[in-house]
Amino acid sequence: MMLNLIDKIGDWNPQLLRELKGRLKFFNVAIAVATSLLLQLVVFLYQLQELPGDKYSLDGTYCRLTQVFEQQEKQAFQNADFNDLISKRFCPQNQIDWQLWWRDHWEYIFLTFSVIFVFTLLVAGTYLLINDLAKEETRGTLNFIRLSPQSETSILTGKLLGVPSLIYLIILVAVPLHLWAGRSAKIAFSYILSYYAILAASCIFFYSAALLFSLVSRWFSGFQPWLGSGAVFLFLLTTFQIASFDNSGTWHNSTAWLRLFAPWDATNYLFHNLFHLYKGSPLKNLQFFYLPLGTSIVSVVGLHLLNFGLCSYAILQALKRCFRNPQASIISKKQSYLLVAFYQLMIWGFTLQNSKNNHRWDEQVGENFVLLALYNLVLILSLIAVLSPHRQDVQDWARYRHQGVSSHKSIWQDLIWVEKSPALVAIAINLTIVTIPWLVWVSFTSVFDANDGQNDIYRFKVILATALSISLMMIYATIAQLILLLKTPKRSFWAIGTIGAAMFLPPMILEFIGISSWKHSTIWMFTTFPWAAVESAGVTTVFMALLADLSVLALLNFQLTRQVRLAGESATKALLAGR
Repeated sequence: MMLNLIDKIGDWNPQLLRELKGRLKFFNVAIAVATSLLLQLVVFLYQLQELPGDKYSLDGTYCRLTQVFEQQEKQAFQNADFNDLISKRFCPQNQIDWQLWWRDHWEYIFLTFSVIFVFTLLVAGTYLLINDLAKEETRGTLNFIRLSPQSETSILTGKLLGVPSLIYLIILVAVPLHLWAGRSAKIAFSYILSYYAILAASCIFFYSAALLFSLVSRWFSGFQPWLGSGAVFLFLLTTFQIASFDNSGTWHNSTAWLRLFAPWDATNYLFHNLFHLYKGSPLKNLQFFYLPLGTSIVSVVGLHLLNFGLCSYAILQALKRCFRNPQASIISKKQSYLLVAFYQLMIWGFTLQNSKNNHRWDEQVGENFVLLALYNLVLILSLIAVLSPHRQDVQDWARYRHQGVSSHKSIWQDLIWVEKSPALVAIAINLTIVTIPWLVWVSFTSVFDANDGQNDIYRFKVILATALSISLMMIYATIAQLILLLKTPKRSFWAIGTIGAAMFLPPMILEFIGISSWKHSTIWMFTTFPWAAVESAGVTTVFMALLADLSVLALLNFQLTRQVRLAGESATKALLAGR
């Protein structure tokens, strides 16, 4: 029977069979089972130390005489010897509510294992997956796997199911006690299944992200597993601390989306005693575009599963691209447009929620202005790094254009869709997608209506500042593309260093020498943060700064066009000479 099962696994997924054969050996399985059983014993015995003994206090939670004791204490407050007398009295064993005690302590055991499962699966599993791919890369066996006739989905599924198999075994051995503890604590079975579903979805997301991180961060060498699993541990620990406080207000902004990637709030929503919040789970107030998603367990669990599912699917598409061709970009230009649109949908959806102060929607956007701008800045910079092709790719594309191979397509079609073409048009399209919600807010907001009757002028300045920010991002993207076309080694590091210096050094220097944005707004208009000087700057100043940025952008793009044309001509000449 076991041989038939192994044969079926091998027929379904040869990569999974390979992983299981290498890990599920007798000694490894014995160690995993013994570790799980020992952990269960330790947790159970640790809870037993709270077992009420002969000296259990009369005012204890589980003593049935507690109310009688409190009444007698109030009536005998004038008796000086009462406190000394009552402190020597203990609750009789037959007056202890053992049923309530066992129910509570089975719940403690259940919640303890719920937390242990999350940390064990996500942290340890992430480490094992990254470490496995790093070893495969070092030994050279990863290239043989890439050349196998299996599909990318089959290989990656085998990795996800096989590499952390011993971790799965440790958890599976503890699941019966976890279920027993939950049922003994009178926790609904549907809630327990919902917890398992969210835990499984979070595993798929973090494990897929771990595989992608391992493929795109080969330069970290042996430090990869520690860096990846350490980041996951820090994220889980931070979100655990945040969720342990009654902070319902933090759900009324765009950071709510980030908290959906940690299972703590959903676990606390299902099991209210996890963090002992006196107001209950703050997740019950969650809204998305004013839709009250937190009022129902079905909508809360469905939101988590949908979020994990969509993000895991996106990561899987990136894995498929990078697995066969390690030199390929993580996402294509077409996928970047979908990613940016989905990103805007999520951060704006969680921004627009009814809060305690009942602010208008435009005021809520104003309160989240910094967070929204920061998230989009990180997104655009990441896209510049991911989408900008390197010298060889641009040469190949330019050579085909120069030879007329792609003449049936317009140059704009190539710049929008073809991956090896310069990414400036794609970055501009993504910036347009990001800007559309901002323009809607600026057009309809009432935040500017109290500026001494000059709200239209201030609104026009904000629109100009938005265009100024877009032009700055395009300048950074052009500089990065120009650096990537150089023949120097380590062009990526030079591009990152140059863009970082151009973004952060000017404002830091201006602040250091005491040139503030409200006194010298003209200078600040040419930094990465022109918004700091919008209020104190005149319309003419903002407009002239925009013209200056557009002039610089035009010159840089003229140089880029020239470089690309020369690259195509030189590549064609080299090809003809080789013939």
